[in-house]
Amino acid sequence: MKFSITIPTYRAQYLREAIESVVSQTCPDWELIIVDDCSPENLHAIVKPFLADSRISYYRNERNCGAANVVDNWNICLGHCTGDYVVCMGDDDRLLPCCLEEYLRLIAQYPDLNVYHARTRIIDEAGNAVETLAALPPYETCQEMLRGQWKDRRKQFIGDFLFSRQWLVAKGGYVNFPLAYCSDWATANLAAKEKGIANGGQVMFEYRSHNKTISRSQNLRLTVTACDEAFRWYEHNFEGLLPDVFRHYFASSIKRLVIMDVTGRPLCEMPYWLFRAPKTFISRSEMANACLRGVAAKILKP
Repeated sequence: MKFSITIPTYRAQYLREAIESVVSQTCPDWELIIVDDCSPENLHAIVKPFLADSRISYYRNERNCGAANVVDNWNICLGHCTGDYVVCMGDDDRLLPCCLEEYLRLIAQYPDLNVYHARTRIIDEAGNAVETLAALPPYETCQEMLRGQWKDRRKQFIGDFLFSRQWLVAKGGYVNFPLAYCSDWATANLAAKEKGIANGGQVMFEYRSHNKTISRSQNLRLTVTACDEAFRWYEHNFEGLLPDVFRHYFASSIKRLVIMDVTGRPLCEMPYWLFRAPKTFISRSEMANACLRGVAAKILKP
């Protein structure tokens, strides 16, 4: 059994650490696919010393997918994979040495699932532990997984899921929303829909939280579009399985984003959102109040 580890990369800062975490795996049956998204930084110089290992491959995109279409690069990585199972990790994340070995144990215990999940530790920019996420039940149905995500507001990331490559390719790759908004959850939920998901009890993956992760704050229009697309996709694909809080989560998220946009740039954004109100779960009066607050703040600004 072979694992395909993919790193869709753009930044150099932590890339060496990410690669070294793969090379350090106690399970040797892996390939590492690194796809440089046309970065202005010299990523090849970081990767080159590792290319002596025949398990490691490096590719560079001719055109930049960019933050808005980052899932495109996830799927480009997938196209280069030959393993039985796939992990898509960030270029700033780390696998613990036991990660693939623990996945082997999960697969042996729960064979033929389309998705498995690693317990995660969140680290800071220096690599220090910030939070170790709670262990999840060893096995969950899709409905139990959905309830945990939307009701309990779990923290989960694309890098802590392991997917069957055959299933992922058959489905056309990772679910693609702008800015990768909910793309990790959506892909994992879809993979768990028929057979459920197995969760590792031991910490296997480290997610790095820092201020250079994709920022949606400067892409509010696109974020609302992504949120709206994800909402409609979930309603279509998981009718009858979604917890009651699901609609409230998306409605409140969209409302918060629109108010933030209108308050910050009232004269520019108010006309745009007036025509979007029916899709964004927010009334015109709420937008008007946000606009007035924004105008007043600019007038009173010293």
